[in-house]
Amino acid sequence: MDTTQRTDQQRSADRRRRELLEAADRVVLREGPQASMNAIAAEAGITKPILYRHFGDKGGLYAALAKRHTDALLDSLRAALDAPSDRRERVENTLDTYLAAIEARPQVYRFLMHPAEGSASGDPGFDVGKHSVPLLRRMGEELAQVIEERVDLGPGSEQLARVWGHGIVGMMHAAGDWWLGERPCSRAELVRSLADLLWGRLAAAGDRVGGPGF
Repeated sequence: MDTTQRTDQQRSADRRRRELLEAADRVVLREGPQASMNAIAAEAGITKPILYRHFGDKGGLYAALAKRHTDALLDSLRAALDAPSDRRERVENTLDTYLAAIEARPQVYRFLMHPAEGSASGDPGFDVGKHSVPLLRRMGEELAQVIEERVDLGPGSEQLARVWGHGIVGMMHAAGDWWLGERPCSRAELVRSLADLLWGRLAAAGDRVGGPGF
């Protein structure tokens, strides 16, 4: 098999995988954590064994969907962090971007962060710690890198940036999860309250010399 043929086959496989993920997304939007492999296969117009051939099992499909949505969310968060505004506004915009994303697609959020709720569908439920914790860890590391690049935290800045990155992501996740379930206040009120909580040390720190600013 020559290189051109292999490349064409890979492109075809990649396109088919995207189509299957889009079908899975449509089912998740309707059914949330109750989305089953049977329903996803039916939505895609294929049999479940073919779906398994592409993703291995429900865990493989979950991991692919998680990467797809996490990539999109991180792109949105980076755009908020790069937007031309003062630091307080940038912090609030970043928090709001996360909350707006989970508010806009709550079924997708529940599928990703509360997958064990789907055990009643006939498919095995997910181990929440095994599947959703890595998403939060990835977001924490990404935010830590942004902080390290932009904020002068003095001695031990790399470790402190990681503490802050994971702490902020944990706060956003826990507060957002509670807020999405109970809606005790408006999104704007939650954003202001979380920004107030973060603001003390962050307001006092200077921008890193030569960095893009924060």
